[in-house]
Amino acid sequence: MSDLKLVIFDMDGTLMDSQAFIQLGMGQGLAAAGYSDVSKDDIMSTVGLSFSAIVSALLPALAAAENKRVVDVIQQTFYKLRDEMGDDVGSPLYPGARDALERLHVVDEVLMGVATGKARRGLDHAYNAHNIEHFFITSQTADLHPSKPHPSMLHQTLADTGVEAAQAVMVGDTEFDMEMGRAAGFKTIGVSWGYHPVSRLGAADIIIDDFAALDGALAEIWS
Repeated sequence: MSDLKLVIFDMDGTLMDSQAFIQLGMGQGLAAAGYSDVSKDDIMSTVGLSFSAIVSALLPALAAAENKRVVDVIQQTFYKLRDEMGDDVGSPLYPGARDALERLHVVDEVLMGVATGKARRGLDHAYNAHNIEHFFITSQTADLHPSKPHPSMLHQTLADTGVEAAQAVMVGDTEFDMEMGRAAGFKTIGVSWGYHPVSRLGAADIIIDDFAALDGALAEIWS
């Protein structure tokens, strides 16, 4: 049995506070597509899903062709905003995130990765903005997999790293992250500072309130 362990992070709401940018992009994109009456709270409740799944959740009556049209408009809106605002796009890392990544990065038996509702283009922007890609040995995005909570992204992280699911942990801020982790056989750590309230993280094995608590939570899971 391998001694390797794996920690997979969500991005938006977990490592990076992109709430303002997500609200701006989704609001402008939906308005440009002709749907301007979706609330900010409803938008934030869907963070973590793929664009197609988000549109299905926010506008469930749409036919497939209209869903695709709206998704295309939203994607182009996000691309335009990133081009205008630059890589940083006002989405800082949460306090303690970089320190936590650096602490885990020097532990030989711990590998790290990302499983995000972003498309690869959006993840690349986040990596470039914060210079964090080197921390991660595997990066899975929504444009190459079914939307969370389907476990496809996590299955691929196991294939990429050779780590057994029993030694893998999913860290995220939404119920979609927790459900995805459970479906893949991962342990799960929910974070309280993200976009879903703690009451929606019922599938989490442990909930932490800051990144300083991550190391202890991982030690407890792996003990």
